[in-house]
Amino acid sequence: MPAAGQEQAASPAADGRSDHYKWIALSNTTLGVLMVTINQSILLISLPALFRGISLNPLVPANTSYFLWVFLGFMLVTAVLVVSLGRVGDIYGRVRMYNLGFAVFTVFSILLSVTWLTGPAGALWIIIMRVFQGVGGAFLFANSTAILTDAFPPNERGKAMGINGIAAVSGSFLGLILGGVLAPVQWRLVFLVSVPFGLFGTIWAYLKLRDNGVRIPARIDWLGNALFAIGLISLLTGIVYSLLPYGGHPTGWTNPYVLAAIIGGIAVLVLFGWVETKVEQPMFRLGLFRIRAFTAGNVAGLLGALGRGGMQFMLIIWLQG
Repeated sequence: MPAAGQEQAASPAADGRSDHYKWIALSNTTLGVLMVTINQSILLISLPALFRGISLNPLVPANTSYFLWVFLGFMLVTAVLVVSLGRVGDIYGRVRMYNLGFAVFTVFSILLSVTWLTGPAGALWIIIMRVFQGVGGAFLFANSTAILTDAFPPNERGKAMGINGIAAVSGSFLGLILGGVLAPVQWRLVFLVSVPFGLFGTIWAYLKLRDNGVRIPARIDWLGNALFAIGLISLLTGIVYSLLPYGGHPTGWTNPYVLAAIIGGIAVLVLFGWVETKVEQPMFRLGLFRIRAFTAGNVAGLLGALGRGGMQFMLIIWLQG
């Protein structure tokens, strides 16, 4: 007589999983993650062509903020919202929120490519559209792992998430190449390249993905979400602006606004941590860091991201050459 664990492994359909469905879930979420990570880096090389296309010189001091926020807006929104939107997916349905993310991402990819505005107005349009595109990306990021967890049995989840992770890393480097190839032809192609994949992924997800997980009746931790967003945006913005010259210095570390943003951001994040230990249904359970595997995995992910960032910097110089 087989053991209980063997019975469960032999009949994955018993808990809503099937061999066919799990590969559909993996394929679709891998496409979504790949599309988002490509768009995180695709502007790194194509920004000069983009600004020429909207007739704006980003090297003029008055235009520096446009230059930064065209790239930074997408990254910030994705980083800030990914935890919050994961919670929303737990409450309202992971597949539903994932499908919404695919649709939002695709719509704003189209809107990014059709702007008729030039100068500062054109730059503002691109910044705003990139922010909303980042919201769609956060929906995709936040719920893709949960969908895989629902679709795969425990003994196969590592493989599924590993494939998803490879797509994420590959996308960050593919974006550099695509941006360098497409931007000289036409800067709008940098955004249009995502549209056919987005349309296909949206329709595919709507028709084939289903919610296998249990929805959790819970309240959203609005205070925690607000503190996390304010703290992280302030900290990351301060770090980015510290790289700009200020007052005759090559960097901005003497800029009082930079120092205030960094110190204030850290203070708000500390307050966020305290609040999360007091509320009944926190946005993020800090007690998870007591689990050694969880902490080690997050530290490894951070170090890997830092390494990829340094490699991307070198690749930008090489590809531009």
